[in-house]
Amino acid sequence: MLEAFIFATILFGFFGIIFKENLMMKIIAMDVMSTGVIAYYVIISSRNGLFTPILNKTTDSSNYADPVPQAVILTAIVIGFSIQALMLVGVMKLAQNNPTLETKEIEKNNAP
Repeated sequence: MLEAFIFATILFGFFGIIFKENLMMKIIAMDVMSTGVIAYYVIISSRNGLFTPILNKTTDSSNYADPVPQAVILTAIVIGFSIQALMLVGVMKLAQNNPTLETKEIEKNNAP
């Protein structure tokens, strides 16, 4: 059930990127889609009953979680934030030259 909601989030973001005309809405839809992908990765990589990977001399090493997915998710969040910031700077630059953020109007104003 949770996977269905995550897939719905990914699809809403994907369709928002395709069907929205406003550039700010496209950026928000991309952020929604990336959040869904990260949530899906967390759901897949999580397991019940696993412990933090800090080894002691007295503990068994078979029930520890793998720390690599955590590092991958943190990296994905940071990269997603930087891409979103870069896109917002690009939209700000477009907004200085165009009176609107609608993609069809921008294409019409910049057509040769």
